[in-house]
Amino acid sequence: MTNHTEPALRKSWPIWLPATWRQIGADLAYILPGFFVSLASFTALTTLFTLGIGTLIIWVGLPVLVACLATARWFANVNRGALRRWAGDIPPVHYRVPHKYTVGGMFKNLADPQLWKDFIHGFLVTFPLRTATFCIAISVWAAALGGLTQWFWMRFLPQDNTTLAELIGLDTYLRVSPETAESWFGLAYGVLLLLLLPFITHLLAAADAATTRALLTNETAALRARGEELAASRAQVVSEEASTLRKIERDLHDGPQQRLIRMQMDVEAAQRRLATDPEAARELMDGALEQSREALAELRQLSRGIAPPLLADRGLRTAVESLAAKSPVPVAVTGNLDQGARIAEGAENAAYFVVSEALANIAKHSGATRAAVTVDAGHAGLLLEVTDDGVGGAHVGKGHGLAGLVDRLAGVDGSLEVTSPDGGPTTLRASIPLGT
Repeated sequence: MTNHTEPALRKSWPIWLPATWRQIGADLAYILPGFFVSLASFTALTTLFTLGIGTLIIWVGLPVLVACLATARWFANVNRGALRRWAGDIPPVHYRVPHKYTVGGMFKNLADPQLWKDFIHGFLVTFPLRTATFCIAISVWAAALGGLTQWFWMRFLPQDNTTLAELIGLDTYLRVSPETAESWFGLAYGVLLLLLLPFITHLLAAADAATTRALLTNETAALRARGEELAASRAQVVSEEASTLRKIERDLHDGPQQRLIRMQMDVEAAQRRLATDPEAARELMDGALEQSREALAELRQLSRGIAPPLLADRGLRTAVESLAAKSPVPVAVTGNLDQGARIAEGAENAAYFVVSEALANIAKHSGATRAAVTVDAGHAGLLLEVTDDGVGGAHVGKGHGLAGLVDRLAGVDGSLEVTSPDGGPTTLRASIPLGT
């Protein structure tokens, strides 16, 4: 499914506007907690990395290094989550598929470049960067507040204290007392820092965000991996459809075609005997009628897996309700997709076959007494949910039905989730994006 994140706050600079203070708050909420996350990641990764390198010679260090990179990935997920809250949508990230925790598998896991980028970010980059941004942010805030309130708290300083205004000769230049010159000077730089505060905090947050984006996202690799996955799944779908077409062609030749030829021969024989032997002609016509019924039954069986005209003419909701009406198990159809509402053709076909295969499995294997189908369409995509109160135990790896649905959904960038504990109930959820 597609995730939507609230967009980042619109940048505002005049300090007297409420939007500016909301921006400052969002920037500080990103900067200040990040320092403590970087402190924790630096401490944990330093410990694990040095322990792993030090014990690598006796092989103990290999799983320790794997744990180090796994910890780096966990901290990277925390940092990406913070960046997503501050900036809105961020580029995707791609990791290689993890291998088993054998010696060879652990060495292969260590070869994932994104894990090392996570490690570099958490071990070398964020701690010094966020220490600096944390100190600068706190210092600017303290200096701005201190300058604006200096007229009040400076009276509590020792009487023999030499002020900064006095050291630079500001009191002599303005011809006022050192205390007055210091109050005016503090007020001046306090106001200046307050006016610069939104620029400074946003610049610090942007510098941290740029570093996080550069090291913790890899859009090119993620898109390449996704493209390879889609190409493989669509090639699998094309191969399966070609195999299905060949099977249909073979079944048509061996089944209905032979019966139709037999029926034609019986009808022709009946025509020849109609005048001379009506009883024999009647028997031949009865045989031809039986052949036509069997041919029709075989054609209906073969048409399963081919989108019906009802789907093309009246849409997904009507086609799903037709499937539910034909099911031997009572099925309730709900959802916000109205009758006659149309979506992308590929999404419609994939959704129809998901429901068709799910209801067929319920009728054959589940032992259910009732089922329900929900069809919801929104901006994020189409969500299908098929549930039943059967015995459970369904799995995408069993048989070819559900496994075939995974490939079919992958061809339209969709996904399938099956929850079916032993004893039931079974819930099948399919998600199909409508914007692709």
